[in-house]
Formats: sequence, structure tokens, C-alpha cells
Amino acid sequence: MSEDEKFAWISGPIAIPIPGHAPLPDEALGSAAYYPAIERLGIPAIQQSDASLGVTNPGGIRSGAEATALPSSLLLGATFDVDTARATGALVGRQARAQGFAVQLAGGANLVREATGGRNFEYVSEDPLLTGKITGASVAGIQEQGVVSTVKHFTANGQETGRVLADSRIAEAAHRESDLLAFQIAIEDGQPGSVMPGYNLINGYWASENAHLINDILKGEWGYRGWVMSDWGATHSSEKAALAGLDVQSGADFDPEVYFAGPLREAVLEGRVPQSRIDDMVRRQLRELFRVGVLDNPPVPGGVLDIAGDNAFAQAAAERGLVLLKNDGDLLPAATGLSRVLVVGRHADTGVLAGGGSSAVTPAGTTSEPSGIDRTWADRVIHPSSPLEAIRAEAHATHVDFIDGTDTTRTLEAAARADLVVVFAEEWRAEGYDMQGVSLPDGQGDLIEAIAAVNPRTVVVIESGGAVSTPWARSVPAVIAAFYPGIGGAQAIAGVIFGRVNPSGHLPVTFPKSIDQLPRPEQLDPAATTSNPNQDIVGDIVEIDYDIEGSDVGYRWFAREGHYPDFPFGWGLSYTTFAFSGLTVTAHGPDLRVSGYLSNTGDRAGATVAQIYVARVNSDTADYVHRLAGFARVDLEPGETQPVDVVFEPRILASWNDTEGGFHLSGGNYEIRVGTHSLDEDGPTQRIELTAAPVPAAPSRH
Repeated sequence: MSEDEKFAWISGPIAIPIPGHAPLPDEALGSAAYYPAIERLGIPAIQQSDASLGVTNPGGIRSGAEATALPSSLLLGATFDVDTARATGALVGRQARAQGFAVQLAGGANLVREATGGRNFEYVSEDPLLTGKITGASVAGIQEQGVVSTVKHFTANGQETGRVLADSRIAEAAHRESDLLAFQIAIEDGQPGSVMPGYNLINGYWASENAHLINDILKGEWGYRGWVMSDWGATHSSEKAALAGLDVQSGADFDPEVYFAGPLREAVLEGRVPQSRIDDMVRRQLRELFRVGVLDNPPVPGGVLDIAGDNAFAQAAAERGLVLLKNDGDLLPAATGLSRVLVVGRHADTGVLAGGGSSAVTPAGTTSEPSGIDRTWADRVIHPSSPLEAIRAEAHATHVDFIDGTDTTRTLEAAARADLVVVFAEEWRAEGYDMQGVSLPDGQGDLIEAIAAVNPRTVVVIESGGAVSTPWARSVPAVIAAFYPGIGGAQAIAGVIFGRVNPSGHLPVTFPKSIDQLPRPEQLDPAATTSNPNQDIVGDIVEIDYDIEGSDVGYRWFAREGHYPDFPFGWGLSYTTFAFSGLTVTAHGPDLRVSGYLSNTGDRAGATVAQIYVARVNSDTADYVHRLAGFARVDLEPGETQPVDVVFEPRILASWNDTEGGFHLSGGNYEIRVGTHSLDEDGPTQRIELTAAPVPAAPSRH
């Protein structure tokens, strides 16, 4: 390759026409990025698309382009099912390849540290094991289709407000045991071709030029051989970033200058950056494109898509993730053939809510409305999956009426006459925009309580981008957490309400009672900071203290501090009952295996998740709270029993030792507990004594 050809592949603008920016090449499809073909060497052009929830089409730039809108990553996390994650990844990979994309910017592996985080819907959970396993499976599914996947945003990118000025401060050991461990597991399992740092700083260094994270850990200790691309407009230097391990300046037109063009060439000519570093940047890309199959079999636009079939699968994935939070008096499943059902909710007649930003998929029939946020692609998107029509199809009621809930008097009058009321509560989030507080906005909680007061047969469905507080749930017999359920969301929700679907999802995040239970209840003022690239900087860099909770993220923080949430991590009800028996724990050094039997003791088919938690007890060092060390999802017919065999992730039991540079298991007694959620103390337990030992580094499979 010539030097010009090399440099054409290490920086590039966003591949969407923007007024005042350079025009795009005719070959660019219209997407996140385009890197030109090198025809004399047989290297095709590389086109990149967002994101984890499906193939996006920002602004409808690709006329007629279709894609399936998957359930949010949180709903995927709620399945606790690596097989479903792999299959949804394969769906995204197939659709990306059919549209000509070689790289899908998919694989959100950030831990949900901030319950208010604006992009939480793009991430999997607050737990490093669940996040790593689900993300890794999704990445593997994408790449099995011959499309490179990108794990992001590396790392500790916990919030959106002020994200381009946020400095995530966290000690090495806490980082290794939490956020970094989630990424490590995802990379080991999924072997992504690319990794993307975030906009934030980590311990005083921009993520895109943090040599400790990129060179020392990712490429060094972990042996990662793929390429590291910046987020769009998240590059801050040429020489420093290149030497720190950044391989590609993405969205260079969002940065103050194209650092990886003239300035980097000058650094090479002056000997400040070796030529071998430029070669390494390009070699890493080519190697992964060859490995995944892109260069031998380039994606070509115009492939055949099975949108109907893929949409049906998206619905099935949502059905496996919906979480039944409450079901007093067995109100659900609701009887069919009722006289009058009332559906309440602002958009419940037209569709289900989707998160905003670069990950928003817009299938045919999608509607949108202004959000009031000064951010590109920040419209509030509503997927064309009508809860009203889905409930009509499932309920077989004489009358299924709709009211948007904006007129309280009319709403209560209609609710009092109904045999069943289904309220769709909305909480919208977006890239670059954190939720303010953890309560449902716009007085929806008050409306729910008022409806429940006039009709005790009220069901609430929460469409949210993350955890919300639910003080109103005391007044409501049945509550379902749907997060953002995607193109088949309404049908999945209606299926749960009327019993076609037996709910089997479990919360991937803790639902707090109030914002005061969180590690950082005070939030940044969005007007006093800058949250997005390519905007004028307001205010200074803001340090975010993640050492408050350290590695005890989410449910571990709640347990450590003695906070009791509205609904704990792992919580989820079913229309049948299950029992775990025959708990056996065996150990070989730091490797633990748990086995037993799961039985469906009820009268209908269903699925449950054996959640296996571990804590160190009576040790010489400080005990730690129970944390998820293994899980297994099992589908069972009525009366059926299946064996369960779970191998623990040993790093979950261990602690990071800064001095020796590795995970080490402390000797002592460990309690293994099988539960239905993180606070479940009624399941079988067993104690085992383990000997202190280093945990061997996981072998690099990349």
C-alpha cells in the first residue's frame, strides 16, 4: 500500500451529507463511515453502520432501506440467555451484510453504573458477568455472518450528560473487577474485530489516548489483535493518540482537525511516530477483515432480507425478556372475552417507544416527534407496533377502548367503567441526554395511582430506557417492565398480559426506591456542560468519582449499603412455579462447578433462570457481598426436571492484586447460593473452603 492509501484508512468523516462538510464519494452508502476501496490490491471499500439494536438509516438517507428494530439491549440482558443474544446478533449481521456493510458498530459492554444514564438501553446490565456473556454472544453472532462487530465504549462511560468532559475516576483494582472485566469477558467470548473507546476521560486521560487501557491492557495483557477506532469526534491529538494505541480517527470532521491526516504524517516524517505504527494501524484492520471474511467475500448492497421473519424473531426475543414485576391476586394472565378493556398511554394506539440517538432503528411505519434536545437524530422514535391493536387481537374483548391519558377526568371516567385497564407508562432517554431523577416523568405516577383508585384491575407496562422508581406500584396489582421492546414489542406485551406468553425475564438492573439510594444522587446540570461532540465547550472537565461504589456496581452497592430497592437485580415472576434441588458444589483450585436440578412444579410451560451467587464469609480480609458468578436459563414443560451444570467465572470470586498484576483468590469459606434474584435468601446454599491461589489469565483466542 502507498502512504496515501494507508492514511485513507486511518481517518475518515461521517458518511452522511452534512451542510458545510466535504461531499461524500458516490460509492458511500450513507451511514456512519466509508473507507475507500484500493482496487489495484483487490481491497473493497469498507462501509460502517450503527448499532447494537439493528441497522440504522439516519435521516432516511438510504431510500427504501429496511431493517428490524430489535428489543433494547437491556431487554436482551433480561433474557439471561446467551443463545438468544447470539441469534439476535446473527440477525443484525445478516441485515448489515445484505445492505453492504462490513462493520457494525454494535456491542455495548458498558456497565450500568448510573441508573439515570441516557444510553443504558444500549447496554446489557449492571453486572460484569451478565454483560460480558450477553455482549460476547451478540458479537459472535454478528461476526458469524461475515461482518465485523465493534465492542464499545471502552471504558467506564457511565453517563451522557457532560460525556465529552466527564473524567471517570476509578482505582485500578475496582476497574479490573467491574467495567474492565465486563469488556474482557465480552472480548474473550465474542472476539470482536474492533474496539471503540468512549468520549470520556479515564483517570485524567481521554479514553482514545489512554495508553494504559489501550496499549498496556487491551493490546498488551489481553493480546487483542483487532483495531481500536475512536468514537465520532472523540480524538484529541495525533502523536499522543497514535502512540497510545488508537488506530483510526472516526468521524474526523467532528474533531477540531483531522489529526490522523496532515499532523500525523508530519509526526512520522519528523520521527516522532514510527512508520511501523502507521503500518500496524492498517494491518490490524486488514487482518480482522480477512479473519471475519469481509475481504474474501465483500458485502454488497441489495441482498435479500426476510424482514417479516426477522421481525417475528425480534418479537420472540422480546417475549423472552419481558419482566413481570408484580402480579398480586394472579390478576395476570387476564381473562379473554372481557366486556371492556381500556388502554391508556400517550402513544399506545400507534407504537412503542425507542431510545434516541445513533442507535435508533427506523423500520417502515416508524413515527417520530421532536424531543426538544439540541442533538442530531434526537427525535423521539416510536416503533410501529401498536399496543392497542395487539391487545385487541389477544383480548377478544367486546370493546377495547383507547385514551391517551392527557385529560385526567376523562381517563378516570373511562377507567371506572372498564373490566381491565392497561396503562403504558413512558420514560424516554437518548444518547447525550441523561434522565433527570429516577421517577416516571410528566406526572405519570400520579395518574397511575388515580386510575388504580377507581379500578383495582389495573396493569402498568413500563416502557423505559433503564431503571425507574415505582412508588405507585403499591397501588397497582400487576406491573410489567418492557424497557424498549422493539418492532414486535406490542405483540409480546399483549401476549404476556393475556397468557399466550409465560413471562420469563429477570431484571438486569436494580429498580431503586429513589435517587437518594444511588452512589451519586446529585446530577450534572445539562445547561452547565457539553454533552456532545462538534459543539462549543461549556464548563470544565468534571471528575466523576466511581470509587464511591468501586467494583460494587448496582445490586452490590445496594447490598453493601443496606438499601432495599423497589425491585432487585434478577427479579422476575412467572405464571408457573419452579424449584431447584440437589445442589452440589465441586472445586478444583479456583474453578468451581455447581450442579443440581431445576423442576417446573406448576401447570404450564415456562422458563426460569438459575442465578448462582457467591460471597466470601469469615475470611481474614473484608468479606464481600454476594455477586452473580454463574447462571443458566432453562425451559421446562409442566412437571419436567432438567439437570443444571454451571461453571463459575473464577475472576468473579477473586480480587485484582495491583502488586502482582492479576486476579487472586483469597483463601477461606465461600457461600454459594442459588436464588431467583440477588436478594433471595430462601434458595439452597452450600459453603465450601477454598485455598488461596492465583487465577490463571484466560487464554487469548483472538
